[in-house]
Amino acid sequence: MKVEADRDACIASGNCVMVSDVVFDQDDDGVVEVLVDEVPDDEIAHAREAVKLCPASALKLTGD
Repeated sequence: MKVEADRDACIASGNCVMVSDVVFDQDDDGVVEVLVDEVPDDEIAHAREAVKLCPASALKLTGD
């Protein structure tokens, strides 16, 4: 499974990083960065939660 981020839509809330700092980070402006090419198996539930919690709907899962 992969996660894609629409950096233009991101509002820098940081919810994704709070849910999974293994998969997500924020740049100096607070905009989401995806840290992994493939979501590790033990982080899939966290990635799903981050997508659900994103207030800007800037994240989506692919290959699910």
